[in-house]
Amino acid sequence: MPSHLLQFARLGGEVSKLPVRLGTIPPPDPTPTLDPTQPHALSPAQKLYLWLSAVNVTALLLANILGVKLFSFGTGWHYSDGTPFNIEHTVGMLPFPITFLITDLLTEYFGKKAARHTTYVAFAMAVLAFILISVGRKFPILEGIPGTANDAAFENIFGSATLMYIASLVAFLFGSLLDIVIFSAFKRMTGGKMVWLRATGSTIISQMFDSLLVTWLFFWAFPKLLGQPAADIHFVMRTAFTGYILKFIIAVALTPGIYIGRWAIAEWFGLRPVPANEA
Repeated sequence: MPSHLLQFARLGGEVSKLPVRLGTIPPPDPTPTLDPTQPHALSPAQKLYLWLSAVNVTALLLANILGVKLFSFGTGWHYSDGTPFNIEHTVGMLPFPITFLITDLLTEYFGKKAARHTTYVAFAMAVLAFILISVGRKFPILEGIPGTANDAAFENIFGSATLMYIASLVAFLFGSLLDIVIFSAFKRMTGGKMVWLRATGSTIISQMFDSLLVTWLFFWAFPKLLGQPAADIHFVMRTAFTGYILKFIIAVALTPGIYIGRWAIAEWFGLRPVPANEA
């Protein structure tokens, strides 16, 4: 047999053996499905994302509900015109900064897209809560039952804060999205180092815009749109500034929270942050 035919025959013999060899390789596992009845159905990363998203939504909802109560702290200082410089804001300020801390942790461990997704979910849930509250206000009220609110009290809490609720939601959406962008930019610029810079820096900058936007919308823009008397622009700027001072203090105070959060995530979930070049 000519040599080239002999080589062809040998090649054919090797090819004929190929399916037998491939047959020894086990087929790939089917796409895994989650069984909700099992306590460990979720992976550590999924559990962490669920917890962080739940805390973010809860903090936002409570910030809007508690926002009907105002507080004022005297500092003993005065503006140049003699007006007292007081720290004045809503009690909703207590849970609201938590949303920025959670947003930073989401960006740190899941990236910008996942953090934005949670922001959109929180915004949507707050809109849903607003709709349900509005529907609840339309129902006829039964008064005189101990432990329940009368119509005046219910409306005072859930009716008078409608514009503040809307302004807060708009400010939250823009502030959170800006926080995600700045946090990711700082992380890339520092090569994943200087955690305090990207955590505190992104929150300080984004909350400056948040304070200005929510104050401007509530005290000036919305009244103008509704044909109502609007606040003086100097009052708007002064209120936004005093509110931002408080947010600045809280942002700095929460800086250790990002380190505690990183430690807890590594200890309890065994996860590592997203690399700086992927932020």
